[in-house]
Amino acid sequence: MRKIFLTGMLTWGLAQIGWSQVTFPRNGVYDERPGLYAFTNATLIVDPQTTLEGATLLIRNGRIEAVGKTVSIPAGTVVADLKGKRIYPALVDIDSDYGMPELRRTPPAGGRGVPQYDSNKKGAFNWNQAIQPETDAGTIFKANVAQANELRKLGFGAVVTHPHDGIARGNSVLVTLADDRENNVVIRDRVSGHYSFSKGTSTQTYPNSPMGAVALLRQTYYDADWYKKAGKTTESNLSLDAFNQLQTIPSVFEVPDKLGVLRADKIGEEFGVQYIIKSAGDEYQRIDEVKATGASLIVPLNFPQAYDVEDVWDADNVTLAELKHWEMAPANPAMLAKAGVPFALTTANLRNKTDFWANLRKAIDYGLTEQQALAALTTTPAQLLKIDNEVGSLKPGLLANFIITSDNLFSADNVVLENWIRGKQYVYSDKNAADLRGTYNLTIGDRSNLKLTITGKPGKPEYAVMADTVKITPKVALTNDLISLQLQLDKKQPGATRLSGYRVDEKTLKGEGELPDGKTVKWTAVLAQPFSSTAVAKADTSKKTAPQFGKLLYPFIGMGNLEKPKAQTLLIRNATVWTNEKDGVLPNADVLVQNGKIAQVGKSLAAPAGAQVIDGTGKHLTTGIIDEHSHIALYSINEGGQTSSAEVRMSDVINSEDINIYRQLAGGVTTSQLLHGSANSIGGQSAIVKLKWGEAPQEMLVKGADGFIKFALGENVKQANWGDGVRIRFPQTRMGVEQVYFDHFTRAREYDSAWKAYNSMNAKEKAKAVPPRRDVELDALAEILNKKRFITCHSYVQSEINMLMKVADSLGFKVNTFTHILEGYKVADKMAKHGVGGSTFADWWAYKMEVKDAIPYNAALMARAGVLVSINSDDAEMARRLNQEAAKAVEYGAMSEEDAWKMVTLNPAKLLHLDSKLGSIRAGKDADLVLWNNNPLAIYARPEKTIIDGTVYFDLQDEDRKRDDLQKERARLIQKMLSAKTGGASTQRPTFRRQRMWHCEDVEGVMAEGEEREAETK
Repeated sequence: MRKIFLTGMLTWGLAQIGWSQVTFPRNGVYDERPGLYAFTNATLIVDPQTTLEGATLLIRNGRIEAVGKTVSIPAGTVVADLKGKRIYPALVDIDSDYGMPELRRTPPAGGRGVPQYDSNKKGAFNWNQAIQPETDAGTIFKANVAQANELRKLGFGAVVTHPHDGIARGNSVLVTLADDRENNVVIRDRVSGHYSFSKGTSTQTYPNSPMGAVALLRQTYYDADWYKKAGKTTESNLSLDAFNQLQTIPSVFEVPDKLGVLRADKIGEEFGVQYIIKSAGDEYQRIDEVKATGASLIVPLNFPQAYDVEDVWDADNVTLAELKHWEMAPANPAMLAKAGVPFALTTANLRNKTDFWANLRKAIDYGLTEQQALAALTTTPAQLLKIDNEVGSLKPGLLANFIITSDNLFSADNVVLENWIRGKQYVYSDKNAADLRGTYNLTIGDRSNLKLTITGKPGKPEYAVMADTVKITPKVALTNDLISLQLQLDKKQPGATRLSGYRVDEKTLKGEGELPDGKTVKWTAVLAQPFSSTAVAKADTSKKTAPQFGKLLYPFIGMGNLEKPKAQTLLIRNATVWTNEKDGVLPNADVLVQNGKIAQVGKSLAAPAGAQVIDGTGKHLTTGIIDEHSHIALYSINEGGQTSSAEVRMSDVINSEDINIYRQLAGGVTTSQLLHGSANSIGGQSAIVKLKWGEAPQEMLVKGADGFIKFALGENVKQANWGDGVRIRFPQTRMGVEQVYFDHFTRAREYDSAWKAYNSMNAKEKAKAVPPRRDVELDALAEILNKKRFITCHSYVQSEINMLMKVADSLGFKVNTFTHILEGYKVADKMAKHGVGGSTFADWWAYKMEVKDAIPYNAALMARAGVLVSINSDDAEMARRLNQEAAKAVEYGAMSEEDAWKMVTLNPAKLLHLDSKLGSIRAGKDADLVLWNNNPLAIYARPEKTIIDGTVYFDLQDEDRKRDDLQKERARLIQKMLSAKTGGASTQRPTFRRQRMWHCEDVEGVMAEGEEREAETK
């Protein structure tokens, strides 16, 4: 009974201390206690590297006073003997929303809803609702008993919490999980600043795309810097003030996927910030690139459920990437640890918080060591946010946040007995309760053929009674050493036998009971066999052999590579070589590739040592196809929230995992200009990429390429065909479009002049001057005026084409390329005079009123007028057969085969200012080559090899093997999922999703063709 009394005394005493607050008056007698407690004879895990056996933990007034084997215990200390128990630091979660207000999101309007261009937030705050750095988590935090208890049961003692809302989300607060007033729960405010790519609950139209989110955050960094230096004399902005304050504390950036890690780090590099990145759990798929960022991660344990793939048609809706991620996601923490990437673990994103320990133990099964797991839940999160002087270990001076466990924390049989938070006790299982597990000989009255088995966990036993071969599940109540059982001994004789008794010693239970007929009996249970799996339960789970799983793919989708392709020395012999140079088409010629470049072109070339020799006999070798107008490999293409989106960059949203990259390699495409769409008169900045299948986005970008930007004319930009609810944004007429250009370029010229004047000042003059505000939108337009960025303009009708050329002439800039240009044949002479190129379709016409005058002779007619002409796709499917699109110029315009071929190779290279590197086969140029099985303009032509920078990225001979491997891997994973379901694993229903094939007019959030039907079925 002494142990029971001690537990009760601890609980009562600590309750008094927990509610004591120095500045709060009390209604009653003051009862001050020293809060002095010692826990002796414990296995004390001080931190992941330090374990003390038979040690003592001494706490006073909610702080740790001493730790060790020779701790002197002061008089008056309440002592608890924890022999056989373990004490761990309480766990720490640094990405929580505990105690934050519920986010109320406005349901999106169907289709294109009525736009909201201005912020509806009152006060001297930022112009955009998604930028809310002024949000102070400490002032809006409210303790939540139910949420706190849920986390305490798991072993957590403190969390860093913030509202997960917006792009700039404000600061966070460190709180304990005690049931107490906020004054006693809050430990430290303004712990970290938080950011994301999600606008959250903002109802403002801008941004409506990931690239817009990046641009908005980028502009906010520049605005905050300007405000700090000079802006306060111009305006009052509480948001920018708060944003600057965030820069003095650790910065945490939440991302949606592995490529988001790289995107966020790129922003950090631009502004000298090393983010801590809250990842999505798939970063193992780009482990090398993630490590290269140097970022520490906060990693969720939200492993996906298996898919229900019993139905063959359902199974077809699950991609290989989804199948493989289900299998490999539990290995993510172990792979990060092996790569040396620092990380903390979080309960965030779990479907149910109760999945936490099962998922963590699964991660340990997949190779994460227990020491690494403990560090990721204690010392690492504390160190990342610089709160390790408060929580994360059991060291003198830190908060008395610790948990008492029955066993190794990571053992499946472990029970969290107590969670102490700031010296306050929360009991979840009696730590003094005897372990009754085992098999007992049970005698009830004159019946002795009974066995009582007690299994399960020490704090959560499971009971069964065997009457010969019949299993009976009794109802049991256990309180300290008292036990009661209720069971039906004989199914033929209804009624319950009720037993009450007590624990005599470690091996015996006894007491009295009553049979269904009212007869009183005595009963005993004598231990015959101790619980047999005790030794297994106490084994170090980190020593288990990790499960076997499939290999990584680069990229991590079907048709990905087991290894990233590498450059080789290649000699292609005896091919028909289309040089696109003055030599024309060379029969039976050789091309030598070394170090990613074309080294030699000629006949009977010698093969260097180690070169791979490719027989080109009967085949045609060309330079790679260049698509001047593409929207593949992008997460979104239109930022339509404003009239001009010159600030957005397509390089911020490259999707290197897009299967269209591989498909277009199979069609001979090696380079694409990824363009913004046509939602704005002034669109976003282009990205020019090489289709390097398996590389990360940054490695796909063409190094040293000039900057380009998309402009647009016509119906899309004035939104006249979007419905009456959207007819708010300027411009609403073609005349208004013209004024947009005059207005923006006039402001850009003034902006450029202001910067040039400031930059021309000497140091002394600059010290007295106010620098202009950096505007990333006007930066791009000023680059056009300074001939550092070049325009590709979406265009259809001749009147608008003439208009933009006149605007350009009057403002002193040039239009580089008119794309689409379907009425170009009408104004080809004027285009030639202006010096603008035309990038057109081969034969798309009459798909809307603007193009009713389009003709298939357009390309040839413009070329004959002296316009530099290319043929583009603007379509993921058409890009796979641009060779055939070029051939149509022969059919419709009597172009020569060589001139037609140049329309998809050399001419787009010239339009993109890359003809010194690309577009022809000449020594010194990039080795971007395609080996065809036929004349490349023939409908029978098919690439056998597509080479970029001397690396083979598509090989027809490898195609069948890849498809076979894909099918085998799918089959293996499906069988594994079927087994998982049979074994009791929860599953999810596969969902059909149509891949978005972007076109100029597509807007983020507006449904693609076929998606409406899917939404209706939900």
